[in-house]
Amino acid sequence: MNARTPKIALVTGANRGIGFDISRQLAAMGIHTLMGARDPEKGRAATERLSREDLDVEFIAIDVADAVGIQEAVDHIEQLYGRLDILVNNAGVAPDDGATVLDVPLETLEAALRTNTLGPLLLARACVRLMQRNNYGRIVNIASTMGSLTVMAEASDEQLAMKSPSYRLSKTALNAVTTLLAMELKGTPILVNSACPGWVRTDMGGDQAPLTPSEGADTPVWLATLPDNGPSGGFFRDRSPIPW
Repeated sequence: MNARTPKIALVTGANRGIGFDISRQLAAMGIHTLMGARDPEKGRAATERLSREDLDVEFIAIDVADAVGIQEAVDHIEQLYGRLDILVNNAGVAPDDGATVLDVPLETLEAALRTNTLGPLLLARACVRLMQRNNYGRIVNIASTMGSLTVMAEASDEQLAMKSPSYRLSKTALNAVTTLLAMELKGTPILVNSACPGWVRTDMGGDQAPLTPSEGADTPVWLATLPDNGPSGGFFRDRSPIPW
């Protein structure tokens, strides 16, 4: 890849929160950033906000819960650019409403897995082909320590109170997606990692969270721009490895 050619990144769920700040930080580094969102009105509004900051961003419609829509979005990227260098699987849902794993409705589990796990997997599979074409790629899956098996096994009373079984299960499975992709792509220039942004003040994280979206975006952006000798198949927070 010509070093003078701007890299192209796709960030899902980019219209707000961590995804918006990941897009801002990537674009500020000179990366042409495709801001993915399922709501065109909100996606375009977010893109316009960053465009007014003279950042190189572009809106792309994508619903990660729609397998057909995922392929259509990647086909569109291929037609426009012929390649993709960075994928940040940020879009996610937290559909749990006080249920425990003993009584959470099946449809709630399915909704979490469809958006938080299967969507990122399908999108990564579609994008890897474009990355392989140019012998370069970075895939970042936005996970959470709430899906860490170690954290759940050693949970404090405070952590036990945050049940969220569907969210936890979907993020545990997303970490498995990371390890499987990294295993398949071992020895290639495509690096795949999971990132926990921490507890961030977003619609999902709430007003009591200690971190700003900009702070939460730091580790994902770091992983999205790793050098060629960077890690692959890891789980990171604050730019440091954390247990699965």
